[in-house]
Amino acid sequence: SIDAAPYEAALASAQASVAKAEANLMQTTAQAERFKPLIEAKAISQQEFVNAQAAQKLAEADLAVARAAVKTASINVGYAHITAPIAGRIGRALVTEGALVGQGEATQLAVIQQINPLYVNFTQSALDVMKLRQALDAGQLKRAGSQGASVRLVLEDGTEYAKPGKLLFSDLTVDATSGQITLRAEVPNPGGALLPGLFVRVRLEQAQASNAITLPQQAVTRSPQGDTVMVVGTDGKVAPRPVTVGGQQRGQWVILSGLQAGEQVMVDGFQKLRPGAAVKPVPWQPGGAKPTAANPAATPVASSTTTASAPSVSSANGASTAASAAR
Repeated sequence: SIDAAPYEAALASAQASVAKAEANLMQTTAQAERFKPLIEAKAISQQEFVNAQAAQKLAEADLAVARAAVKTASINVGYAHITAPIAGRIGRALVTEGALVGQGEATQLAVIQQINPLYVNFTQSALDVMKLRQALDAGQLKRAGSQGASVRLVLEDGTEYAKPGKLLFSDLTVDATSGQITLRAEVPNPGGALLPGLFVRVRLEQAQASNAITLPQQAVTRSPQGDTVMVVGTDGKVAPRPVTVGGQQRGQWVILSGLQAGEQVMVDGFQKLRPGAAVKPVPWQPGGAKPTAANPAATPVASSTTTASAPSVSSANGASTAASAAR
């Protein structure tokens, strides 16, 4: 708080001025009322009657000015007691007791951070936004829902924050220097686990791809000529096949076209293989796990494969920065 004594004194003076103005108005009003029968009887001049009415009007104006001064003084007294407009945590005091703070100076007393909810600012490639809209218009993807896009945060230690947030808005313009669009999400933080200034990764659910296929990232060969995978045919021979890759889903590529559910795709060990080479596939073990002892040497050429499944997945389309796929 600020020393309120000078402002309280100014308020008392303004209140006294109101009382004085009220007394003056009472006197001038009474005199104007007394002059009414006198002017009708022509006992006083017209000028005296006009002067009495003018004095009454002037007293009314003086009272209005005095009441406005009381209101101004009350506002100044209220400014002496500083209250935070938001709930949150306050940092160290930037001004010590007894320091001189002048009127009209932009002197910060302390910084209050709102921690529940928190706003998360992030960017998304304008190209990814265009591809997403084209996929939605073509019917390849469905919108994530009527309640707005869901936002998930991944902390610096790789764990996912338990409470989902929601997308508030996306900017209307593209940053010409980076080609990115700024987005903002609101995330609940009742326990205070998140702090302002913390760097997180964002998973943004903008659309859903029904019956889409997901593959580990290392199973897809990406090049300027297009994306391909090595498919193991029913005869046990591998052959490259072009695919259309969408966004990422928890470290895996979403395959929009080029594969059918149930087909076998090589994940590791296909870099030195030629098309048509015979392989004996074994199930892929994520995270570097080895095949079980029941089948210790089942793949002399291809170290592992995966069977493409057909779950319903959510496409982040570039806004997600999920961790890379396990090797």
